[in-house]
Amino acid sequence: MQVITLEVPELGNRSHLVHDGTVALVVDPPRDPAAVEAAAEQAGVEIAAVADTHVHNDYVSGALGLARRHGADYLLAADERVDFERVGVRGGEQVRVGALDVLVVDTPGHTRHHQSFVASQDGGRAAAFSGGSLLLGTVGRTDLVDEHLTEALARAQWASARTLGALPDDTHLHPTHGFGSFCAGSTSAAGTCSGAATIGDEREANPALVLERDAFVRELLAGFGPIPSYYQHMAPLNRAGAGRGAARPAHPLSADELDAAVRRGAWVVDLRARRDFAHAHLPGTVSVEYGTQFATYVGWLVPWQHELVLLTDAAPDLGPALRDLAAIGIEGAGAHVLTSPAELAGTYRRTDWAGFLEAATAPRVVVDVRQRDEFEDGHLPDAIHLPVQDVEVAADSLPAGELWVHCRSGYRAGIAASLLHRTGRSVVHVDDAWERVGELAIPTTTAA
Repeated sequence: MQVITLEVPELGNRSHLVHDGTVALVVDPPRDPAAVEAAAEQAGVEIAAVADTHVHNDYVSGALGLARRHGADYLLAADERVDFERVGVRGGEQVRVGALDVLVVDTPGHTRHHQSFVASQDGGRAAAFSGGSLLLGTVGRTDLVDEHLTEALARAQWASARTLGALPDDTHLHPTHGFGSFCAGSTSAAGTCSGAATIGDEREANPALVLERDAFVRELLAGFGPIPSYYQHMAPLNRAGAGRGAARPAHPLSADELDAAVRRGAWVVDLRARRDFAHAHLPGTVSVEYGTQFATYVGWLVPWQHELVLLTDAAPDLGPALRDLAAIGIEGAGAHVLTSPAELAGTYRRTDWAGFLEAATAPRVVVDVRQRDEFEDGHLPDAIHLPVQDVEVAADSLPAGELWVHCRSGYRAGIAASLLHRTGRSVVHVDDAWERVGELAIPTTTAA
């Protein structure tokens, strides 16, 4: 039995293709099937079954579409309510995929009907595909389904982790979440590793397998961070089978149409590097530099189904950006490729932490747009904490003065600086790594 793990960094997730040399089972595929199909083709195997461990809350599943493309069975918990036909499976059932024996294990917690799949061949070493249940160094969060069920699901998550923890020590563990996904209950060094992990490894250190239930529940609930706003739309889309077909394409906008879109309040998102945006940009637009976090922050900040236009000076950049947005259900955006520098009349200052030090005597308002846990771990004594996802609605609450905006790497600060500049504020984007604060001996505090 071979397991091919496919990184999906744009979602902070992984998908898995497990095969016997002839046929394969795919677990938790993203909407875009290209990487999965390429892996199957390279391995010389046929996709015979596709499974979702749960109805996902963070992305549009590609399982239904992939299964239909290959005439494969689509496995999903029998108790899930969906608007399409699938093979409903229940805990304790054995599913045969070629020479693979696949045991269905009920592991509620991350969602009410979450399941894991334990695959083996000829009694050999098993692999557990745990979805959002037992992760590397943590578990999936339990507050995405219904706030009233959060604690009950946390208790169920502890029990499910213990169920998986009872598997043989050498069982390989292959979670879906926990590699940058906001579906993880907490961040951990283990949760970002790229190496193989086993149940035995987790039994030594995973809080769900070390702590007693009540202590675990308290710790888990206390560690939950913010939920990206678009998450609330993912489960309904997945229950409707939204990922079964291709996404609606973008539609090109002329320069006049782009100008009209800005004037009527469309979200015009500039994909270019944040340094280029600071130097020169179209007034009224927002900087979200294209990268692995692009879709997360566009989906989080742009109101759902609001008019969206993508702006770039390089047409090839549009394809990946549109693919990543389609992965979270955002389709049919407008698009414009810049051709004239005259369009880019907007500008604001950008500096690093050394420049911040040099300007120490100048009056300024420091705005820290990191998340709560980052801020509490250490921040500048005079900083105002305003997480990036709250900038749009709370900008008016900031005091008068020039706004010096920073985060951990400069990426989120670039987004926030553009949002604040769009409101007419004078901003300085501190585009540097937070580690440089310590290196330059800039004072910090953990005081509230």
